[in-house]
Amino acid sequence: MTARGHGTFPEAPIGRLTRLDGLRGVLAVYVMLGHAAPFIRWPPGVGPFIEAVVGHGMAAVDLFFALSGLVIVQSMARFEGRTAPFFAARARRLLPIYLVVLAASIPILTAGSPFALLPWLHPGDAAHQIWEVGLPHPLAAHIALHLALIQGALPRAMLPDAEFSLLGPAWSLSTEWQFYALIALLMTRIGNDRRGLARLTVIFLALALAGRAYAGLAPPSWQFGRAFLPNQAAYFALGIAAARLWRGSDGTRLFLVVLAVAMGLGLSHSTGSGAIGKALPPLTWALAIVAQRAPANRLIRPFARVLGHPVLLWLGAISYPLYLVNEPVQRTLALLFGGADPAQFALLWGGLALAVPIGLAALLHHAVERRFMRQRRRSLQAAAPAAAP
Repeated sequence: MTARGHGTFPEAPIGRLTRLDGLRGVLAVYVMLGHAAPFIRWPPGVGPFIEAVVGHGMAAVDLFFALSGLVIVQSMARFEGRTAPFFAARARRLLPIYLVVLAASIPILTAGSPFALLPWLHPGDAAHQIWEVGLPHPLAAHIALHLALIQGALPRAMLPDAEFSLLGPAWSLSTEWQFYALIALLMTRIGNDRRGLARLTVIFLALALAGRAYAGLAPPSWQFGRAFLPNQAAYFALGIAAARLWRGSDGTRLFLVVLAVAMGLGLSHSTGSGAIGKALPPLTWALAIVAQRAPANRLIRPFARVLGHPVLLWLGAISYPLYLVNEPVQRTLALLFGGADPAQFALLWGGLALAVPIGLAALLHHAVERRFMRQRRRSLQAAAPAAAP
């Protein structure tokens, strides 16, 4: 696992992408808003508008995957393809916060379902798609899958809804872990040079097309959920293509091809407003890449300034814990304040459902995440001498 393999890693890693850090903050807040909005009884005519504005949380997570595609190939480059320190660094980055929030989510689910306290919500609406009614069965199997981060790699016939059963946002971490395993396997053989990144992009596009074909042919019981890597591979390909674009202008054509394929795959999965939501991530990703590469451009300058704002950069810094904690915190608050008049609930719960996750995420970032990130930086510094000639 520590061998460098046969790939080449001659290219210097991309530096800090500040505006993409700001994008992280936007996405984390957007997901939090999308998780909160369905639980409020809006005045007549307002609900559909709110849903149209903040009801594309899955599209926001797709953009997180594109960010990961860009970041992870650079992380592998820093470790010169050595998979053991790469996985150790990723584990220190993801697992401490994840395990803390996962451990807290189980007693929160044990406390009962808030839906009985919110009579304006009905089975089948958006709110019931966000929160589970209670603990899943068999509980031990679901816990084991979540600890191994493979809850998204099983077909529905084996353990239905395993990807969301204990901690809803954790489905995307399972997808990420599948990506890490595959990218580590491939990059040790293909490398990190321009040709290698182009090949990686094509491989992930092919994986996405294969996943779409399987989804169209397999029986429903053997379908995979959204957390299965092939179902999200096009977005990782977008990130890898962006890394390739940074290596020279000859990456523009590949980036545009991936952009078109990702949009086509997204549109093929949905119709109506859902199709629009699936078309948004590739377009937003392209706009963010332009904002990072050409922030002084007259047309893109306002967007680049927004993404570089200090508030968004701070939210980007706490985006990972914010993404994980918002759902269990909002559920806990509903157990505390449910049963109130819908208007009172909207005012009290609505404000706390935004403020408390941000405060808790900041606490976790400073008390847990930064501590382990310092260890990760020491690992990177230890790896640097190996990269010297």
